[in-house]
Amino acid sequence: MLALDGVYTEDNAGFLRFHTVGSPSDKEVERVAAHISRRVEKLILRKGLMSGASETEQDGLPFLSELYGAAVGGRVLSGPRAGRQTVRVVESGHGHEEKSSPCCVNVNGAGLHANTVIPAHDRMHLERMARYMCRPPIAIERLKVLSDGRLLYRLKKQWRDGTSRIIFQPLELIERLAALIPAPRFNMIRYSGVLAPSSAWRRRIIPQKAVSETISARLGKKLKRKKIRFHVRAAMPWRNC
Repeated sequence: MLALDGVYTEDNAGFLRFHTVGSPSDKEVERVAAHISRRVEKLILRKGLMSGASETEQDGLPFLSELYGAAVGGRVLSGPRAGRQTVRVVESGHGHEEKSSPCCVNVNGAGLHANTVIPAHDRMHLERMARYMCRPPIAIERLKVLSDGRLLYRLKKQWRDGTSRIIFQPLELIERLAALIPAPRFNMIRYSGVLAPSSAWRRRIIPQKAVSETISARLGKKLKRKKIRFHVRAAMPWRNC
């Protein structure tokens, strides 16, 4: 998730001003993660998912629900190995404890990492972060076909139990990839706050097509005639959570 690292206010003249905020403390991040954990638990209870029936199953998509469950549990759903655990290569003695980083916490399974800040005007870094968040699920260069036809995937970092590689049958890998496909009618990209489509300030914050690079003097009269006061988006620092 990308979030604005600050808040907007409107002054007496009608201009929107962006106010940056300081970096959150570990306690603040932990408080937010605990709030997320409670909200998720309430959502699960409200939708009646504690009984094991997922929302996709309730919507008449039982196979998609089974795919999600198998992926989360590390099980194989179909084929000759159906019901078994995915084959993992664990290097004995190489397991490691996860090092705690500033502004990175985990509360009841809700992990929140808020230690990456993109400075204002650093468009290259912002684009790199957006591309990282939209990266493919697997890296082809770490995928290898074994002599028996199975597929070996090398993890970028070892898991805490020492797992460094995972071995799939071709159908098992397809199952894992299919589980990443969102359910029907589920929007993957959402905007909130002042960036939400229904926000009254969105049109004043997001640069319009007429303002391609900067708010120049050449467009000053046109903007004044429309009575729209813009704030260049590049001046906003972003925080990755």
